[in-house]
Amino acid sequence: MTRTIALFVGSLRKDSFTRKVADAIATLAPGLTFKRIDLGRISPFNQDLEDQPPADWVELRDAVRPVDGLLFATPEYNRSVPGVLKNAIDVGSRPYGKSVFSGKPGAVVSVSPGAIGGFGANHHLRQILAFLDVPCLQQPEMYVNNAGKLFDDAGTPTAETTELFTKFATAFTAWVERFVK
Repeated sequence: MTRTIALFVGSLRKDSFTRKVADAIATLAPGLTFKRIDLGRISPFNQDLEDQPPADWVELRDAVRPVDGLLFATPEYNRSVPGVLKNAIDVGSRPYGKSVFSGKPGAVVSVSPGAIGGFGANHHLRQILAFLDVPCLQQPEMYVNNAGKLFDDAGTPTAETTELFTKFATAFTAWVERFVK
């Protein structure tokens, strides 16, 4: 049975390394289909608007509520996650007690052109997801470093990169299946 995964890509940049990594992993995950959540369209969270939430908040919540799992791909901005990703999480987790994330299996992929692979963002995001009752895949961890060197000129992952992404995608599929029966 095919499972549906909400894909959150924390970079809005057109030629984003994070988007390339997320898309590559999505094509390699057996039995999973991915629904990308457009973070650039989500207005800022403001609790004062909760009585009559903006249409984009309702759309986000409605898109995530029926999915079987969550994949978060994030760059690292100032040793944390980008504001657009945190905003989407805030919108989806409200109102309190009605989070669309609760109980859904998830995974975190952090991406950086540098050597550390977004370690800080990865762990900040895991802390947030733990509070939101999202059981996160622990192994293999996915810190993607030197992201600019993982794809050829056509945007295709190298053979070594494909092997790494396949291992992660397969583990994520198994993780989702543990929670969704």
